[in-house]
Amino acid sequence: GSATGRDGIHGATFASVELTEESEAKRANVQVGDPFTEKLLIEATLEALDTGGIVGIQDMGAAGLTCGTCEMAAKGSLGMEIDVQAVPRRESGMTAYETMLSESQERMLAVVEKGREAEVAAVFHKWGLNAAYIGFVTDTGRVVVKDDGEVKADIPAKSLADDCPTYFLDAAEPDYIARVQSADFSALAEPDDYNAVLLRLLASPSIASKRWVWEQYDTMVQTQTEVLPGRGDAAVLSLREANGARIAVTTDCNPRFVYLDPFVGAQIAVAEAARNISCVGAIPKAVTDCLNFPSPEKPSGFWQFTQAVYGMAAACEAFGTPVVSGNVSFYNETPENAIYPTPTVGMVGVFAPDVTPCTMAFQNDGDLIYLLRPVGSGNITGIAGSEYLSLIHGQDAGKPTLDIAGELAVQAVTREAIAANLLHSAHDCSDGGALVAIAESCLAGNRGAEVRVAITDFDDPATGKDQPWSAILFGEATSRIIVSVTEGDKQNALLDIAETHGTEALFIGQVKKTERLDVAGLVDVPLSALREAYEGAIPRAMGESSDQ
Repeated sequence: GSATGRDGIHGATFASVELTEESEAKRANVQVGDPFTEKLLIEATLEALDTGGIVGIQDMGAAGLTCGTCEMAAKGSLGMEIDVQAVPRRESGMTAYETMLSESQERMLAVVEKGREAEVAAVFHKWGLNAAYIGFVTDTGRVVVKDDGEVKADIPAKSLADDCPTYFLDAAEPDYIARVQSADFSALAEPDDYNAVLLRLLASPSIASKRWVWEQYDTMVQTQTEVLPGRGDAAVLSLREANGARIAVTTDCNPRFVYLDPFVGAQIAVAEAARNISCVGAIPKAVTDCLNFPSPEKPSGFWQFTQAVYGMAAACEAFGTPVVSGNVSFYNETPENAIYPTPTVGMVGVFAPDVTPCTMAFQNDGDLIYLLRPVGSGNITGIAGSEYLSLIHGQDAGKPTLDIAGELAVQAVTREAIAANLLHSAHDCSDGGALVAIAESCLAGNRGAEVRVAITDFDDPATGKDQPWSAILFGEATSRIIVSVTEGDKQNALLDIAETHGTEALFIGQVKKTERLDVAGLVDVPLSALREAYEGAIPRAMGESSDQ
């Protein structure tokens, strides 16, 4: 792969200590990636594997060659001997210490069958990449590092892999948990202008279109992208190498939910990822995670981490999505503040051969809009943990909830309806609640909508009391999906599927050609205003024009 430089030295240790005022001076530790070289390395690696000459291979991540050599040797209960003078380097004067700890990107460490070195190296050279013989496998169980023949390190491989110290840390529920979960919102005033609230939510960085980001990259490289960014709840790729088989990919996490209840919040992250996969018509299959947390050395931080891991594990088991890879990033805090715990979930789904992907875009004038939701306690909306509560009232409070059985049922209805070619759109309710989801479907399809709901359709099932319109419009209850369907046979078929799965399909409105979103006499906004808020917020924040 790439030549080794000084970038990334001590990157692993930098990520394993609390940040202080002196941390600014260590920013050079952050390594710089090269996506194009990464692509070349991936293709070269796949081709080299096809030769059959590679015995083992892994990428070099944290601690670079130190990690790669020790892990591979330990996994094989063998040893390695390498000479750093043979490592391709792009900077002069690098010591053995620097070479072993560099975290330069786009590098792989491969063990090649003896006698086939030239054959494998030729593959990497064809792709314009370095391929250097730097050492050999031994039966000593030790990793020996030499620098032009001089031994610089000699250590048992397992001592830095399997036999490394195990931390037993204290965990304690933070004091804030009881306070935020018992918050009472009954005294909060309702908005004077629901139009203004909707526009503020659409312009919030958590909700606003990320077009400015993904347009920095060519999403059509290799022409395998079937559902373009911004069109569906998950990306959809058609894989030529797999005879056109389709996969869906998404990443999700609401850090606010995890802050309020790490166990349930992590479950919701998995559920939302699965919901997004289901909204395009695919079946959730597997997870990779990126667990970002404050210091685990503080009992409150370790409690957040353990609870989130337990919650994620329970949800993954329920959805049948094993965690196949992931990473952990601790110490994400400054002397003043810590990040909200953020266990980001990446999920992949697979389409049945005869299923056409569904998008979030409203398509046809007169299509009926339904809200799919669990029956019973799952009906409750509420503003706990919502973007509305945070943005409008300045509070991050409440106790998020998840009915996994209800979630599974709603997703099953959606997938079955898409497979039967019943739905014209499907979009999950998450950040910003149902009204933001409807607005996003309007914008994606350049269609208006007329929404008519009764406040009694959203009674609190525990008390039978009406909920405020703010909770109905902007509450972020889980397990809800907005779909559109043609009136008549397809509508009836959808209702039959929902009944079979014990899920409620609540009629809430119609798609309209008129370029306005009209909701129950409370909201009436032209699509142009919605689009300016949604599409223009991030370009404006980046100092660029919001012109589309």
